[in-house]
Amino acid sequence: MTSLPVASDPLTVTIGGRNVSPALPIVDSSPPNETGKSFDTLLQEYSAKHILLESKAGIQLRERVLDRMGQLCRAWIQSVCLKIPLPPDAAENAGGALYTSGSYRLGVHEPGADIDAILVAPNICSREDFFGSNYIPPDYDGESDLSKIRDPDSLAERIRRHPDVTNFVPVEGAAVPILTFDWEGVNIDLLFARLNSASVPKDFDINDDKVLDGVDSATEKSLNGPRVTNLIAALVGGTPQRYQTFLQVVRCVRKWAKARGLYSNKMGYWGGVNINISVALVVQLYPNDCAASLLRKFFLVFKSWRWPNPVMLTKPHDAGFGLPVWSAHHVNHLRQVAPIITPAYPAMNSTLSVSRQTLQILHEEFCRGYEIMDRIWKQHQRGELVSGGDAFHELFEASDFFITYPYYLSICIVGPNEADAQSWTGFVESRLRKLVSDMLGKSLPLSKIQLWPKKVEACVADRTALLTHDQRKNSVTYFVGFKIDRLRMRGNQLDIERQMQNFQQWELSRFQPYVNGMDVLVKNFKIKELPLICFEDIYEGGKLDAMKKRRRLLDADPIRQKAKKHARLEELRAKMDEMKRKKEEMAARASEKKRKREEMDRDGEEVGMDESLSLDDAYAAKEEEALLENALDAIQNETGEGKTREEAERDRQKLLAGELLIEGGGDEEEEEIEYGRNAAHRNNVTEQNTLVSIAEREAEVLRRSGCNIVSDDEFAVVGGNIVLPWRNSNYTAYKKSKSIKEEDETMTQENQNVSIVFKTKFDVVELDADGFVVDKGDDDFSPSASWQGRRPGFEFKLGERGLGYYRTGKKISVPSHVAY
Repeated sequence: MTSLPVASDPLTVTIGGRNVSPALPIVDSSPPNETGKSFDTLLQEYSAKHILLESKAGIQLRERVLDRMGQLCRAWIQSVCLKIPLPPDAAENAGGALYTSGSYRLGVHEPGADIDAILVAPNICSREDFFGSNYIPPDYDGESDLSKIRDPDSLAERIRRHPDVTNFVPVEGAAVPILTFDWEGVNIDLLFARLNSASVPKDFDINDDKVLDGVDSATEKSLNGPRVTNLIAALVGGTPQRYQTFLQVVRCVRKWAKARGLYSNKMGYWGGVNINISVALVVQLYPNDCAASLLRKFFLVFKSWRWPNPVMLTKPHDAGFGLPVWSAHHVNHLRQVAPIITPAYPAMNSTLSVSRQTLQILHEEFCRGYEIMDRIWKQHQRGELVSGGDAFHELFEASDFFITYPYYLSICIVGPNEADAQSWTGFVESRLRKLVSDMLGKSLPLSKIQLWPKKVEACVADRTALLTHDQRKNSVTYFVGFKIDRLRMRGNQLDIERQMQNFQQWELSRFQPYVNGMDVLVKNFKIKELPLICFEDIYEGGKLDAMKKRRRLLDADPIRQKAKKHARLEELRAKMDEMKRKKEEMAARASEKKRKREEMDRDGEEVGMDESLSLDDAYAAKEEEALLENALDAIQNETGEGKTREEAERDRQKLLAGELLIEGGGDEEEEEIEYGRNAAHRNNVTEQNTLVSIAEREAEVLRRSGCNIVSDDEFAVVGGNIVLPWRNSNYTAYKKSKSIKEEDETMTQENQNVSIVFKTKFDVVELDADGFVVDKGDDDFSPSASWQGRRPGFEFKLGERGLGYYRTGKKISVPSHVAY
């Protein structure tokens, strides 16, 4: 690679035969001050302790593996040329080159990281020669499966048979075909690029855009790996110090992304190339700043970045070879969420897999990172930090994914054997982001959903699942956490099964060749039901420490604290309202007791006035009552009935109730009163006649008074057969008279002039002009249309004699001939 800086602009370089300039202007080119330098020293101390670099032995091992693999690749290219056949000289000059890209090319790889390698071969070599597919052996019997038989002279078979190679997996059906394997323990991803030329010259410049002339899509994507990496290194490599600063910031960002579960491009997050481009952009904006300050400004820039505006190091250009170049005005590019554009031709979006859900998680992590870095920077300015760089530990803490969400899904990928499980797992992993972001995230009422990009080497599935021992052994599990949007939720259940069916039907069915035993199993968990294996590598105390930390985070959450305060205030307000209500009830009861006490006091005063009568008056009243009772006894004895006082009192009560009827032939004033035994005998006969014809006599009396009389039949139909209490005796007499009437009808004709006569005379109640009762009767009742205040010994009510004051404890009897 050849790149030269341009004198007019220190950030503009010449690479691949063209000048490349930054897309954005410099924000601040001032160098760091003494405080910034001491702050950078703290970050270097932390990096030396916690960010491991490849050892010298590891670097030599990787170089030796690449050298041997390069020799093997060139030997394979010559063998293909000799098969055509080409002359030995032409086969020797066909060439071939092995390039690297990504983190290993930049020098920011960690120990044990993989190497992205690209084999550039002439057009004589095809992709079928590379993988050894479509091969028919000479002794083919016509029955064996040719898809599993590869050409023994192909590069894939040569690598597989090498004694230092293990874990060999060819992926020929991918958009960018690849061979992945371990060579002496070093993981290598080998791509194949077929040029549109008969040879690969020794002075081949991969950065020149002309190398893409006439190549296919897979070759274009393969070649763009090293081309993009070289251009990034050139744009930040104006000075050795700047390039080393860039590498240090990239190492920190990579460590941060892996710890926080954000390092996986195929899962919808940022990959290595995305981090390289984003850090290079920050270096372009602040070209002379130190690493610690650039790390802080990295979070500041992308916390404030106005997505979906693209992140680009240089403006896209079209070299004129017919390849599609990314454009912000293209209709297919308008819906991209967070585009990061590669600087090499043809410019393309390297973050097509980023969705709205993953961008939400990235933005939250950018905000968290800036908050921590800004707090550390301010503490350093105040001189509160000590040496050692331990203050940066919080930034690189492991993610709290497994204690963040209330609900989780486990996606277990199983295969029948190890070889099939590897290819099946790789295929499903490349489609998981579509399940999470496109299907679950868009169709279900979820406020947040996150796919954890690190796989768990275990089979997390129901024990009732019908899986063989090999399937459980050859399985991996991914976890998805999500929160439910209660405002959009309808019902109590989420229909995840339908989305899984769509995922298997539309995405997983594309895998070829499908083998029985390949499956994807889903199980749901609540946070406290997660298996212990999820917490082993994250928390020292396992699940117990994780749950304790979750409780601390919940208690420290300001939104939760505000909700708890609000709930506490509502509880206190409810208690205060209850206390106020009880207090009012107690006050009302006290007031009622006071009112009753005052009334009793007033009654007591009146009773006291009554009791203040002299004893002489009381004795006089009793003496007067005794004299009256003796006189009444004398009158009772003269009648010859011989009744006691109690019997006479009962007869009086019956008479007042209307139960005793006396016969009479005319007006009471003209009635002749007889005494003696004959009179008594005549009265008995008259009483019997009265009982016989009492109903007819009463009816006749009412007719003479001008009243309409209803017959017995009408009486029953109308419903007036309800007998009033004071008419019971009359109704019984009527029944008896009806039976007597049937025996002797003549007796009724002889007694036409019968009237109702009472022994005691009652005053008839009169009505005044307003319709109120004018009571002329006894003192037990006083009519009143409204409450007139308390009266001792009386109560105000609506009784048998109407509305008014009734004597307390006195039974009021209403005579039948008096209307109230």
